[in-house]
Amino acid sequence: MLGIVLFCAGVVVSLAASWLLVSRLERLGERAGFSEAWLGLVAALAADAPEITSSVTALSRGQASVGTGVVIGSNVFNLAALLGLAAVVAGWIGFHRRVVVLAGVPAVWVAAVCLLVMAAVVAPAGGLALAAVVLVPYGAVLGLRRARLEGLRLPAGWVRWLVAAVHEEETELAEAIRPRPGTWRDAVAAATALAVVVGASTVMEVAATDVGRQYAVPGIVTGGLVLAVVTSLPNATSAVYLARRGRGAAVLSTALNSNAINVVAGLLIPASLAGSGPRSGQGVLVAAWYAGLTVLALALAYRGRGLVRAAGAAVIAGYLAFVTALVITVEQGTVRPAAAVFPAAAIAVAGALLLTWPPRSRPAGAGPAGL
Repeated sequence: MLGIVLFCAGVVVSLAASWLLVSRLERLGERAGFSEAWLGLVAALAADAPEITSSVTALSRGQASVGTGVVIGSNVFNLAALLGLAAVVAGWIGFHRRVVVLAGVPAVWVAAVCLLVMAAVVAPAGGLALAAVVLVPYGAVLGLRRARLEGLRLPAGWVRWLVAAVHEEETELAEAIRPRPGTWRDAVAAATALAVVVGASTVMEVAATDVGRQYAVPGIVTGGLVLAVVTSLPNATSAVYLARRGRGAAVLSTALNSNAINVVAGLLIPASLAGSGPRSGQGVLVAAWYAGLTVLALALAYRGRGLVRAAGAAVIAGYLAFVTALVITVEQGTVRPAAAVFPAAAIAVAGALLLTWPPRSRPAGAGPAGL
């Protein structure tokens, strides 16, 4: 009983402090002159603090299945909640195709790297290097002002495309993230909130692991389903709010950038330092679902220049199929081909039907129609 009380207390305190951390870091970023896209990255990093802290705590305590489950499981949940649920609730989330490609290419790359690391094809340090190959230029481009972008020594067509893509993303982020410039009080509040998030998330992870051990709950379930969902709830709430306001690019970039930050800060960096433990078939399964749902969501978003309710429902169905597959493998004690393939095949067929189905007309004023 004490463990459950500590877990609930850790959840409440950690999530509340993470909200404070997000708002104060946004203000400090505004004071520092960050672009809207960089402010979005800062907000995603701060919002991911509970997941990252829980994962690092678990990995440092030798709970590899819990640590990897928190990070990758929360990424699968993010796709369902931040994109799928937001589309179902809002009815439509419109995206510019350039924004889908700009945010989507790094997202798919990081998801693929995560899968390779979990399958022990690439060492965590090698995966970190591979992720940096794409994420460093991506972050650098997002931080450049329009004049600097136009001065890049790239083919003229590439420069025009980058300027348009970054401008489209920043236009919506400017509407979604408009903080006032921060002061020294915000810096103190951010530092205090960060310390509280770290402490509360540590308590939350330790309590969840102890309760799971007491009730014989496998670590992959504790991390991949319980902690992953709980720590992602603030992001999900924000995504639904932004989607209802028509801020499609903000929803997309928040979901994909949050997932990339989770993998790098919550998995690759700590695993490079402390190791990720032995290869786990269930860990590979979770990573495969993360990569597959990322590709499906982006394909639907690009093809339809946004996500309608049916597409959002398909992404949510993908998450439910993932939960089903994971629970079955836990019950069986191993990853059997039927449990791994059949749920994924069902979602793949549904996704293929949606991709080939004639697109519906966009609701008037519901979102962007450009490339």
